[in-house]
Amino acid sequence: MALSAAEIRVDTPANRMATRATFFVTGMAMGLWAALVPFAQQRTGAEANQLGLLLLCLGAGSLLSMSGSGPLIGRLGCRAVIIISVTLYILMLPLLATLNDLWLLGGSLFLFGMGIGLTDVAMNVQGSIIEQAADKPLMSGFHCLWSVGGIAGAGGGALLFSVGLTPLTSTFCVMAATAAVLGMSYRSLLTVGNQEKKGEKRGGRPDFYLILIALMTLLCFMAEGAVIDWSGVFMHQERGMDVARAGWGFAVFSLMMSLMRLTGDAVVQRLGRKRILVIGGLLGTIGYSMVVLLPGWVFSLVGFALIGIGAANIVPVLITLAGQQKSMPVNMSVALVTAVGYLGVLGGPALLGWVAHYASLYVAFSFLIVGFLIITLGALKLRYSR
Repeated sequence: MALSAAEIRVDTPANRMATRATFFVTGMAMGLWAALVPFAQQRTGAEANQLGLLLLCLGAGSLLSMSGSGPLIGRLGCRAVIIISVTLYILMLPLLATLNDLWLLGGSLFLFGMGIGLTDVAMNVQGSIIEQAADKPLMSGFHCLWSVGGIAGAGGGALLFSVGLTPLTSTFCVMAATAAVLGMSYRSLLTVGNQEKKGEKRGGRPDFYLILIALMTLLCFMAEGAVIDWSGVFMHQERGMDVARAGWGFAVFSLMMSLMRLTGDAVVQRLGRKRILVIGGLLGTIGYSMVVLLPGWVFSLVGFALIGIGAANIVPVLITLAGQQKSMPVNMSVALVTAVGYLGVLGGPALLGWVAHYASLYVAFSFLIVGFLIITLGALKLRYSR
């Protein structure tokens, strides 16, 4: 559904706020799941490879929903898709907090992943449409609210666990907060799902640059997914932190990512997108090197913080570049890049679980050092329109 000239003014304060709200509640759900992972492992008695298979269910669900998300968003618009997909993933949260059976937990994670994946594409499409209408960087600010939500989910969940509340109670808190936030922003979600670009090729195929953007997004999301799904296990098993506080690795990562994204739009405008990608890739390399090579939980927390700083504005910049590409419509290009990216954030941790089972988490995290180096080199090859 392309925007007409009469509909082109989609950049309003209410539209921006609704976009931020969607990023927030989705980040909150993922953050809570990060805090629930160690409890899920304890309840089920899953080993690293079995936990990896559970995470693969989450990724498979997301990729399935993302595979047809572009045309669906173009036809129904962002609002309808967001409401349906958010409803799906919040209904799965109580099951993720209570199920003991690996098969049932895997099925619930599959549906949870479907909701998360479809929401992610729709909110990024909406963000890209609004950013292009504003003609200035906005995407880092949108993604900042995902990180803030991650803090609320992971840090808040860990805090509630520490004072004796159950994982199930935490999920009901997140469900209530999500319903309230989306209820207030519903009317400002976009009813459209595309915006025509000058020189756009209708029905086009991804070119080299769009494929490179997708690969870089995959690697960055894989690094983020490793923090979401494995930092708690790593901090508990390898650094000796209590299980109730193991989620602070992800919380520190999300905190630094939020702070960097808070000013990210202004920094992107000042430094340019190319420098943001290069510097971010180098900081991510240093961060994972600290986690792998330096002993003690303090160095690991510093490493996760550096990863958050480095990765903070990489994905927002890449989503912006994808939306600007003229080889495909915005709903299709953003859907492609987001889907490939989430193959990393959701499927990548499953692969890392198998590596950890046959080797160690140290070896698994070492692959992510290489990933950030590839992002740095890829940034030198991309085209930047402005």
